[in-house]
Amino acid sequence: MKKIVLATKNQGKVRELRKALSHLPVEVLSLADFGDLPDAVEDGRTFAENARIKANFYRDQTGFDCLADDSGLEVEAFDGAPGVYSARFAGFHADDATNNEKLCTELKKRQLTSSPAAYACVLAFAAADGSECWTEGRCDGTVRLTPHGENGFGYDPYFYTADYPGRTMADLTLEEKERISHRGKAMRAMVQKLEEYLK
Repeated sequence: MKKIVLATKNQGKVRELRKALSHLPVEVLSLADFGDLPDAVEDGRTFAENARIKANFYRDQTGFDCLADDSGLEVEAFDGAPGVYSARFAGFHADDATNNEKLCTELKKRQLTSSPAAYACVLAFAAADGSECWTEGRCDGTVRLTPHGENGFGYDPYFYTADYPGRTMADLTLEEKERISHRGKAMRAMVQKLEEYLK
């Protein structure tokens, strides 16, 4: 059976991507299955560049087909920031709590309680034979100072979705989130490409 490596150490992403690939005839691995691998240097200026960097780097490290994503939050009031720096918005060793704290601090600095925002995701696939493809997805909503919900990760408790008014991404079930999320949209498009690739 063909193996596909998910180029992430984020267990939330692993769960979402593994579920989306569950119907394909592949064994899905994550970076955790390969011990202490070095980190890819994500020095791209766009989600697409970073996703491609990661997919190619970990394909070369593991020798297997590799699927990588780069995703983040784009806040209108911050001129699209944090964008590609979403995971380290509050600094290189930031975590969800410190990133969300900075999100709220930046809103308050601008005397705002909310701002239009969008989640964006690019998925890149690098095959062991050297071929590549990528897909993208977006999810519109609003970030607010008041968190809600216990599910999800990252900025999810502060991101109120346009598709489910009054509910944050952290209020949604995994199935609801997959239906509307940036990663869900990118993943559905990627699955179509992988189905062709695996024929």
